[in-house]
Amino acid sequence: MLSSAEEATAARGGSQTPDQPRAEFQGTEAARCSGHRGSLCSSMASPKRLQGLTAATITPMTPDGEINLSVIGQYVDYLVKEQGVKNVFVNGTTGEGLALSTQERKQLAEEWVTKGKNKLDHVIIHVGALNLPEAKEMAKHAAVIGASGIAAIAPFFFKPTNKDTLVAFLREIASEAPGIPFYYYHIPSLTGVKIRVEELLDGIKEQIPTFQGVKFSDTDLLDFAQCVKNNKERFVLLYGVDEHLLSALAMGASGAVGSTYNYLGKKYNLMLEAFAKQDLVLAQQHQFCTGEFLSFVFKLGFGVAQTKAVMSFTSRIPMGPPRLPLLSASMDFIEKAKAKMDSLME
Repeated sequence: MLSSAEEATAARGGSQTPDQPRAEFQGTEAARCSGHRGSLCSSMASPKRLQGLTAATITPMTPDGEINLSVIGQYVDYLVKEQGVKNVFVNGTTGEGLALSTQERKQLAEEWVTKGKNKLDHVIIHVGALNLPEAKEMAKHAAVIGASGIAAIAPFFFKPTNKDTLVAFLREIASEAPGIPFYYYHIPSLTGVKIRVEELLDGIKEQIPTFQGVKFSDTDLLDFAQCVKNNKERFVLLYGVDEHLLSALAMGASGAVGSTYNYLGKKYNLMLEAFAKQDLVLAQQHQFCTGEFLSFVFKLGFGVAQTKAVMSFTSRIPMGPPRLPLLSASMDFIEKAKAKMDSLME
């Protein structure tokens, strides 16, 4: 699935084109209380609030298109040590989640939880699917393995047409993981589900007790601002369009989830620090720098495949090709994007 910068491209009509759990994530004792459908875990711990940057992870693949779990440990270390990013959002748009089988998504979830133990603060697993049984299966699995939380998009083939239907769908998923936080992943440019988040949040805690917040991947800052105005103290409001992050921070965003935080996280963290110190001029400089790179690659055509290529040459961790129907980035793109990145990082 596309994330952040790539989602904005899609919104503008641009190009984009093992079952047994292995470990539990640090600080998620509540995840072990998997409970039964519709019940709440009475001992649910108060999780550390998700804030700052969250990398929408890429799914590494072998040259023949199989998921490559062997590099996840190296990936975790790169995010933490090189980019200063300690939160991840797994199997989302950037991670090609809906192009993967349920089994593959479970394997990736387990590997991120295992390799992230004692290193990452939050491992959020996206469990959204076009059918409810698979989404519920992955939600339950995420809780059992000790994920920090789960998230789900709206189904986008048979779409919910109103708030009540969407909430009912999300409630069924969240009920399979009653001991961990649930986040709604709002990305109308790809799902076509345009129910305003301001409306969705009204009364949702009574319907979904574990509801924790939203990954807001849309450019409608009016809707986002109303969400912040009415719910900032109650919910975590994570903005998902990287090139607009400074604007979202000014609105009151709790943090951000995006693909570029994989390889530009260090630069964005500097922006967050400047903003926290009320140095708007410096914060703008960092946003303009990252924006210059994104503006450049957007003109070349930028999506999941190109994100994998950028991450590969930046981190030197092989991310491999995307899965069909997405096509690999061209050598022309790679050469031009690398030259631009090198010039900005000098």
